[in-house]
Amino acid sequence: MAQTTFSGPVASQNGFIGGTSADPIVVTTAQNINSFYATTSATSGDTRLLYEKLTFTAAGSGETLRAFSVVNTGTAAVGGTINGAHISMEVDSAGAISGAGNALRATLGGTATTQTGTLAVIQADTNFGAGVTAPATASFIRVTDSGATTGAITNLFNLPAALVPAKSAAAVTHTIKIMVGSTPYYLMVSNAQ
Repeated sequence: MAQTTFSGPVASQNGFIGGTSADPIVVTTAQNINSFYATTSATSGDTRLLYEKLTFTAAGSGETLRAFSVVNTGTAAVGGTINGAHISMEVDSAGAISGAGNALRATLGGTATTQTGTLAVIQADTNFGAGVTAPATASFIRVTDSGATTGAITNLFNLPAALVPAKSAAAVTHTIKIMVGSTPYYLMVSNAQ
């Protein structure tokens, strides 16, 4: 793939297209198809490597960002990993954060308009075709403790007190199955407070 270098900002009033579904960009060696590297020495304010904003002004729908990885030939990444998206934030060397540091921050907001749809800050979906059998270890959310220092984070959640009100004891009516390693455990829940 040929490389083109621009010496200054590049603007387009009609967007940028890199390949199409009928004529995709084809690579035959592992590489970053699009790469952006930057540093900032700003002493205040927010710096963003990418800032994308899509405003819906009619009845259409969609996403500001849609990441979609597909494995369709053979077994991909033998001994490796395929991710739809991998988002990281790290603090290195003498760096420190006195406020919040989040690898992923998902915010649901709005104004005074009353909403009638189903709203969620995070929705975890499945989209398997007919006849697919998922392994027993499959889950909607998986937590791993990676890196050289494990056990540094000991809380699964950090919830505001309003979400965990004190209530009288109620009978267990249902369970939520979780896996700890390869062992199933069950969280006890009730349909009454």
